[in-house]
Amino acid sequence: MSRRTLFLRIAVVAVVVFVAASLTGLRAGQVANGAVSIDNDDVGGVVTGPRGPEAGVWVIAETRDLPTRLIRVVVTDDQGRYLIPDLPKANYDVWVRGYGLVDSAKVKAAPGKTLNLTAVAAPNPRAAANYYPPLYWFSLLQLRPRVTFRAQGRRPKATGFRQP
Repeated sequence: MSRRTLFLRIAVVAVVVFVAASLTGLRAGQVANGAVSIDNDDVGGVVTGPRGPEAGVWVIAETRDLPTRLIRVVVTDDQGRYLIPDLPKANYDVWVRGYGLVDSAKVKAAPGKTLNLTAVAAPNPRAAANYYPPLYWFSLLQLRPRVTFRAQGRRPKATGFRQP
């Protein structure tokens, strides 16, 4: 067996072990019956919408009770479950936001509470676009520096550094 084959086998085993450990860690904070297990400094629950559990929506917790404004954002899993861990003791406004939805009403919550939320579907595409206008998505792009887009065959401008 060559070194390359041995290395590839070890790499595959390492990836499989890593993925299995990651999936086990994701399940650790959840109870088997679909509820979310929380402790004294967490807020968690299930987000449901008109068609059942909402997967992939944001749950936002915000407080101004601390010396610095604190906002935590998490995403729901496939069953609509969420967990906002390790929150400092304060009163929080918690709401749901997602593509095709309008922001839900803000609900008051404190750490250590289970809070089930309801997602509100946008009545029409125009209302949904008010939360996610086209330029919002454009603002998320990370463009490369202009230097990387220079024309082929042209030398870059002198930078003052001497090249060997």
